[in-house]
Amino acid sequence: MQLHTHEWGDDDRTAVLIHGIMSDHRTWHRVGPALAARGYRVIGVDLRGHGRSPRGDYGAELFADDLVDTLPVGADVVLGHSLGGLALSLAVERLRPRRAVYCDPAWSLAGVGQAVDPAVFVTFKNADASRVRAFNPRWDDADVAVELATIADWDTGTALALSGGHLQDRTPERPLVPSLVQIAGEGFLFTREAGKELARRGFEVRTVQGAGHTIHRDDFDGFLAGLEGWI
Repeated sequence: MQLHTHEWGDDDRTAVLIHGIMSDHRTWHRVGPALAARGYRVIGVDLRGHGRSPRGDYGAELFADDLVDTLPVGADVVLGHSLGGLALSLAVERLRPRRAVYCDPAWSLAGVGQAVDPAVFVTFKNADASRVRAFNPRWDDADVAVELATIADWDTGTALALSGGHLQDRTPERPLVPSLVQIAGEGFLFTREAGKELARRGFEVRTVQGAGHTIHRDDFDGFLAGLEGWI
C-alpha cells in the first residue's frame, strides 16, 4: 500500500516521521519545520487507516509493510511515536536507516511495562475539545485543533485490530541500527524497570521528565533537547 506523505524542506539529509494511533502527519506540525531548519528533507507519513492514506485490513505487520512500500531506504533518521514506533521496529531491518528514534513506542514489555489495550482509544472517536484538553492539559489550542481533525479522519478499526488476542509484547530483543528510545516521564507505557531493560538490550534510553505520552506536543523543547546527538 502506498501511503500519503507530506514533506517539509528539501535538503540532502532525510528524516522520516511516523505518527501514533488516532493521528497522522499533522501531529508533527512543529517538528517537521524544526528538522527542516536543521538541514533535512522531512517526510511525514500517514499510516493506513489514518489521515489521507487508504483504508483496508489492519495489523502491526501491515503497518510495517506499508512503510517499506512507501519510504526511502537508508534515511538518515526515522522517528516513530507510539504505534509509529511499533511499526518502525517491525520495518527497520528493511528500511535500514542510519539511526532510529522510538518515541514512547507501543511495545509493551511483558511483566515490566504497563500494557494498554488499544481498544480503549475507540472511545475518543467522538471526543470534543474539552475532552482532548482534559487528557492533554499542556497542549495549546493549535494541537487541540489538530487532534480533533486527525481523529475525524481516523478509522477506529486500526485500534481494534491490535486489541484483545492481537495484543502482545513486541519489544525488540536488540536494536538493528543505532537506536534511541525516548520515554515520557509522565507516560503510561514504560516503568523505570522497563527503561533499564531496554538499556540492557542495547538501546540508548532517555526520559523527558514531566512529559506525557505524546512528548513532542507536551514539551516540544524537551522533545528536541532529548534528541541532541541523534538529529
